[in-house]
Amino acid sequence: MSHPNNYKRKIISAAVLSTLSASYQAFAEESAPIAKIITAPVVVTATRVEQNSFDLPVAIDVVKKEDIQDGQLQMTLSESLIRVPGVTAQNRTNQSQDPQISSRGFGSRSSFGVRGIRVYVDGIPLTMPDGQGQPGVVDLSAIKSIEVMRGPFSALYGNSSGGVIQMFTEDAPKNPVVGATVMFGSYDTKRQIINAAGTAENIEYLLNVSNFETNGYRDNSAGSKQQATAKFKINVSDDTKVNALVNWFEQDAEDPLGLPRVATANDPSAFNDPKAAPNSAYRAKTRVSRDHTQVGFNIEHALNANNKINLMTYVGNRKNLQYLSTSTTTTAGRASSIDRDFWGSDLRWDNNGNLFSMPYNLSVGLTYGKMNDKRLDINTDSGIKRPLIAGNGNFALNRDEDNISTNFDQYIQGKISLSDNFDIHAGARHTKVKLEVNDNFLTGSANNGNNSGSVEYQKTTPVIGAIWKVTPTFNLYANYGKGFETPTFIEAAYNSVNNGAPNLALKPSESTNYELGLKAIIADNHQVNFNVFKIDTDDEIVTKETNAANRSVFGNANKTKRKGAELSIDSQFSHNISTYFSYSLLDAKFDSDFTYIPSSGIPTTIESGNKIPGTYSSQVYGEVAWKYNPLGFKTALEARHNSKVYVNDINTDSAHSYTIFNIRAGFEQNLANWRFSEYVRVENMFDKEYIGSVRINDSNLRFFEPAAGRNYLLGLSAQYKF
Repeated sequence: MSHPNNYKRKIISAAVLSTLSASYQAFAEESAPIAKIITAPVVVTATRVEQNSFDLPVAIDVVKKEDIQDGQLQMTLSESLIRVPGVTAQNRTNQSQDPQISSRGFGSRSSFGVRGIRVYVDGIPLTMPDGQGQPGVVDLSAIKSIEVMRGPFSALYGNSSGGVIQMFTEDAPKNPVVGATVMFGSYDTKRQIINAAGTAENIEYLLNVSNFETNGYRDNSAGSKQQATAKFKINVSDDTKVNALVNWFEQDAEDPLGLPRVATANDPSAFNDPKAAPNSAYRAKTRVSRDHTQVGFNIEHALNANNKINLMTYVGNRKNLQYLSTSTTTTAGRASSIDRDFWGSDLRWDNNGNLFSMPYNLSVGLTYGKMNDKRLDINTDSGIKRPLIAGNGNFALNRDEDNISTNFDQYIQGKISLSDNFDIHAGARHTKVKLEVNDNFLTGSANNGNNSGSVEYQKTTPVIGAIWKVTPTFNLYANYGKGFETPTFIEAAYNSVNNGAPNLALKPSESTNYELGLKAIIADNHQVNFNVFKIDTDDEIVTKETNAANRSVFGNANKTKRKGAELSIDSQFSHNISTYFSYSLLDAKFDSDFTYIPSSGIPTTIESGNKIPGTYSSQVYGEVAWKYNPLGFKTALEARHNSKVYVNDINTDSAHSYTIFNIRAGFEQNLANWRFSEYVRVENMFDKEYIGSVRINDSNLRFFEPAAGRNYLLGLSAQYKF
């Protein structure tokens, strides 16, 4: 599938050798002691109170600001999460879809949004009550860090089994700062960012506005997105803080769809032409238009040195209009429209003290959330909505309903130190999720009768963990917990591909999680995290059937099993050289046979031992970075490897493994009150052709989303401090 261009490779090789030669000369001239790792990052996601991640019995990683922003487009989480072990974050080269993010295989089935993983920004949920998340709400140019938690303790955040991703916005400096950034890249990609931050009286503020445009790597993949983030922290008193966060964006993007492995007469595109889009994408003019506004408040009040209360509340609106293809031979398509209002709150009490001379902390909370989707499904011709034709029963409308989801949860979580070197962490959450459908499409021959109905899911998920601090630089931990994942409205949308009623008989999946791990700091400059895990799941939600109308029916597998290991090594060396390495091993498979009957009427059996599609058995990320402070220069070489991945439950097709290399470099200068920076990034240096992501169980066999070839990004920024 590769088509090497020897001339281009020679040019790149010469450039890399030239850079390395200059780097070696500077390296020889610079003398610096070995950088020491003092401590691991402080995190809040694992326990809801600030704690050193090294001393927690939890697999949690922090992606720092430089790894989010340096030499990055800062448009999708897939840019920065690829370094986190246990997490798959695939860039779909498709602005119309959120990145594919899964954790230990949970969420791999998702074609729209994020499933099985809870997503937050500054403690405010970006995941709806039914479990579907939209991480694209957040502008990554305003983010200072991302905490990624996997394993049993994720259950303490609600109806997800895979993990928690929490982003934290930048802190405001004491002195006002204004800045601007411009980026230019391949495929006529452009991005502009303007920001301002500072402190006025008792108010800290951050304002960030950005614009993005691209023609896209593939045909029919152009897109644009405008975003704004505003954050205010009001220090009412020493004991009371009020945080307000506003996120807004508007987006228009074309959808190039997936490609088949083998071309057909009706659909001649195949992934031997990775830039192509299927003919159906042009016929239906597949695309999406979105706008999203969300406002959240977080009020913290310290009652005394041992007690604090925290009230978080949020409200928002999201509109999503997606044009989908329904046929490879006609101009027919569908327009799926969702107008969503959502809101929610979380009230928490934090307490700390001593119990029989043993230090402890405790958090108890209540969570409520609600969303109301006004949903329409309309037939289209050449990407234009068909008008309703009265009198003859020929209605363009397929569906008109309200989808309402609520959750009401109670949780308790705490830690007690039985000795100076042994801590117990434990907690439980009771989750209640309700899905309700109010059908408004009750007239005309095209309707399916009154499909109104509701279903309620409840579960209590306990978790317990322990950490033994063997030495100040070596910890061992173990934990155990239950997981719970409810169907989203996207998964409960159809009980038949033939425009059927909602699938309210779909069961939630339930998991049992086990984890063992170690954390070590070796020779003061190597930090090592390692864990092994085992997860047994009943009634896992899987894609049973799709059809040419882009409708999917989901069902429950009997049993699935996940086993794996995760390793990361972060090292600092003399002369400002650093390395980072992460490795993920995952065996995710069906652990019993299950059979379903598709619309064809032919029973299909998924055999025990088949791999869960969309899961990679191994993933590797490596990075070597170097800084030369006298010139304000920094550079890094990145390598990434993914194993092959199956694209359907019956494991008859797969995307091949791949290895790619990226390089980034930049300069930074300080002149009086000004700071300037320039950087360049070359992605996929050797122009490897590979499949970046896959569409699971696609009935048209358009499983494959090709990744971009060699591409570049150039950025320039300036900042002024008053």
